[in-house]
This record gives sequence, C-alpha cells and structure tokens, in this order.
Amino acid sequence: MMKKWIKLFTFVITLVLVVSACKGGVDQKNYSKQTVSEESEVADVMIEKKIKIGFSMDTLEEERWLRDRWMFLDAVEELGAGVEILEANGDEALQISQAETLINEGVDVLVVVPYNAEAAASIVKKAHSAGIKVISYDRLIKNSEIDLYISFDNERVGELQAEALTKLVPKGKYVYIGGADTDNNAHLFKKGVFNILQPLINRGDITVVYDQWTKDWLPTNAFKNMAEALNANNNDVDAIIAANDATAEEVIKALEAQGLAGKIPVAGQDAELAAAQRIVEGTQTMTVYKPIQTLTMEAAKAAVRLAKGEKIETDTKISNGKIEVPSILLSPISVDKANIDETIIADGFHSREDVYRNVE
Repeated sequence: MMKKWIKLFTFVITLVLVVSACKGGVDQKNYSKQTVSEESEVADVMIEKKIKIGFSMDTLEEERWLRDRWMFLDAVEELGAGVEILEANGDEALQISQAETLINEGVDVLVVVPYNAEAAASIVKKAHSAGIKVISYDRLIKNSEIDLYISFDNERVGELQAEALTKLVPKGKYVYIGGADTDNNAHLFKKGVFNILQPLINRGDITVVYDQWTKDWLPTNAFKNMAEALNANNNDVDAIIAANDATAEEVIKALEAQGLAGKIPVAGQDAELAAAQRIVEGTQTMTVYKPIQTLTMEAAKAAVRLAKGEKIETDTKISNGKIEVPSILLSPISVDKANIDETIIADGFHSREDVYRNVE
C-alpha cells in the first residue's frame, strides 16, 4: 500500500513540475494520457469534472410528463452525465426559483420545460449571466436568446387532429377546447388546427361554435368549458378537437353526462394510455403520438454536446419574438383505431394488453 501511495505522489509532483515548466501551458488531461499508462485513470478522475445537466419541468401531473422525466434521466445517464430534475407543479414563481437553484449549483446546461413561455425568459437571462446555456424543451421560451429549441412539430400536431376529424365530419359545428394560454405549444396546436379548418370555415362548410383556452391545463377547467359548449349549443355539436388527451378525457366526461360519449368524434394528442383505451373502446376518435424516447435522447445528446462547448447546427430556425432559435423538430404521428397496433403498441409505448384491457 505504501509503495502505491509513493508512486501516486511521485506521479502528481512530476506532473505539476512539468506543467509549471511549460511557458505556454499544457493541457493536463492530454499530457497525462501521453506520458503515463496505469496512472492515467487516476489523473483523469482528478482532472475531469462530470457533466451535470439541470432539468426544470413545469409539471408531472400528466402521464406524458412522467415519461419525459424518466426517459430524459435514463438518456443523460446513458451518455455518462448526471442530471438534477426539479418540477414546479404548474407554479410560475416556483419554477423560476427552482431554475435559480440549479444555476447556483453550477449545472453545465439548463434544460427547461416552461410553465409560462414569456416569464421563463428571465430564467434564460440568469443562466446566461452565469455562463450556462439553455435548451427549451418541448415548449418554446419566448423573447429570449435560448441556445436551442427541441420539440415535435407542434403546428403539425394540430393539423393532424383537424385532418382526422374533417375526414369524418367535412361539414358541421366544431368545438375547440384549447390548452393553457400561457403555453406557447397550445398556440401552435391551435394554429395547426385552424390551418386546416379555416378554408372550410371560409366556404361555410364548418362553423366553430365554441373556442376557449383551458386555464393552466387543469382538467376541471376543460370539463367546465365542454359543459358550457354543450349548454350554449343545446348539445348540437358535430366534432370536438381537444388540445391534449387529458383535456379530451374531460370533454368525454362532459359528453357522457349528456349521453353523447362515442356519438361525437373527439380528437386529442399525446397518446396517453387512457386515450389509447378510449380509442379502442370508441369514445375518442384519435390521438397524436409523439415518440418521447426520441425526443428525450435527442435533448440529452444536445445538452451534453453544449456542455462540452460544441456548436449544434440545425436546418430549422423558429422565431421566439427576439431571435431565430436553432431548432430540432421531430415528426408526430396520427393514431386511430386502424393503426394503433402498428404505431404505439409496435413501438412498445404501451402494451397491447394494457390498451385492450377493457375490450377483450
């Protein structure tokens, strides 16, 4: 044991003397690799700091975000880095405070799922002041100089929803139950929906008889919105597009209360298990599947690259009101009863046993 410590001590002293003697300085990590053999592992541990990623999440209330959390954690650790994850329970002030905690802890890169797209700009400013780069994850942070945005093509999500329903209901009265007004994605979903609906509205084929945001994405607010839409139209509606599957669930509960579940087409998105079950049961028409494992892996790889000082080139840039943000946008997939087995089940996103539990 004594010989081992003497050997290590001699190596460290030698290394210090060589570095001090070099006028221009020497990269210690590279030097140790070039001049030692068995001691190199010891030197690397002493010199190299493990990358740490901070992940600031809005909420874990929905199944989808629980998946993001665990998959991102696994992806980062698979790449040999560490991650600390904090979630704010839909509280704007708490998210900003938690992000400051991660910044003060000295994370190498901060990944943010913003609760409020505008307010989160202050997080970016504070991170950059500390020399920390920021990735906007799934939702775009507005009016800030974020370093990278990675998400699915959220405008396309809305288009897929509207395309599915207009094939079934090319004419009639439509209800749109949006997401939270503070969430930039909710605006993108809606824009995509109306990209498809507007030409039909202009022709007089479709009338949107109710259009409302769901405050804070709260299910109780979605239920109230749908109940209000039915009451205002004496239950005379032909199709409903909901901003996500959790919202669609509340829409369907409101329809059930009027004996209309399964009689009016309902679109959602996120491919939650409950939504997949409703699709095979016949109360929800479709969902939009976004392969989250791809998203989390791409985000983890990008975070580690930024932490290493690498530049990430993208083919797409999205304006956030201040800059054209380098963006990675992944493709969503429309899912209905006809292709559910070959999409979310084939991918292992949900098991066939779980999806068909209530119908077989």
